Amino acid sequence: MKNLTAALLLFFVAFCARIVIAQENADEAMIKEVINKAYIEGIQNQGNIEDIRNGFHPGFDLLMMRNNSLSKLPIYTWLETIERRKAENPSGPAAKTSVKFLMIDITGNAAVAKIELHREEKLIFTDYLSLYRFEEGWKIVSKIYYQH
Repeated sequence: MKNLTAALLLFFVAFCARIVIAQENADEAMIKEVINKAYIEGIQNQGNIEDIRNGFHPGFDLLMMRNNSLSKLPIYTWLETIERRKAENPSGPAAKTSVKFLMIDITGNAAVAKIELHREEKLIFTDYLSLYRFEEGWKIVSKIYYQH
């Protein structure tokens, strides 16, 4: 009887672990999709504005450090810039930006993604994106970066 109880307990633990891993894999896939659709294709490659709005939280801030000073760029200001660029050049940038995912770390409803942005096979930025999972899905809430 002890062996049966131990076997059932081991099976239950393994089953629960598989559920947790499956959820983490699903969350990672959703995070990558949000980053690709809203940030890479949306902002970097001047894609669909609605995709940007859906992937970024309205309270998003891009934090920039220049000359030892920190400044913020809210998403609504960044969107105005993208909309202006799209109006000036509807076909988008000649050289598209691609992404390489270096790390995604998820804890509950919070996540951080470290990504590299490449243009014409040249590394241009390393970005650190913070995300939260809301009822409607994962949203990018902040960004810091290093320009290469």
